[in-house]
Amino acid sequence: NIASGAIFAPEMPAKPGYNIVVPKAATGTQAPAQKEPPVAQLLATADPKRGEDAAKVCQACHTFEKGGPAKVGPNLWGVVGRARASMAGFDYSSGMKGMAGNWTVDDLNEFLTKPQAFVTGTKMTFGGLPRPQTRADVIAYLNTLSDNPAALPKATGEKEHDEHEGGDKAK
Repeated sequence: NIASGAIFAPEMPAKPGYNIVVPKAATGTQAPAQKEPPVAQLLATADPKRGEDAAKVCQACHTFEKGGPAKVGPNLWGVVGRARASMAGFDYSSGMKGMAGNWTVDDLNEFLTKPQAFVTGTKMTFGGLPRPQTRADVIAYLNTLSDNPAALPKATGEKEHDEHEGGDKAK
């Protein structure tokens, strides 16, 4: 033991721990974070059928049929354009109750991205839908759940095209 300790004497490091080399990114050469396209652009290619399939995860907490009951979450029939926190008899979080206005397509997109970031203190524990096209598909599907579906916004290029083709600018 004494002989092997003399042959294999470990060197004690000056600073305990492991030195991990992390390469530094060159300033100014790193690509900026990928910005998501506007939801209106994604809605141009949105498929309500794909949205219905993607929304199946929501069925654990929500109902979708007209006049359906609340579960853990409120019924989602007519949610596009509906006033926030407006389902009678459902106990919304104080954060949701404090939000005025109606559910716009942009608001639904932001909410479905990460509910806790959009509504502070929301009771909704769902982590969100990270893929922008999936969110657009779900919004297109939710929009069909209405007696009078809202006109979904068009991408900026499409709107300009309509105006140049003799569309009514006063719309």
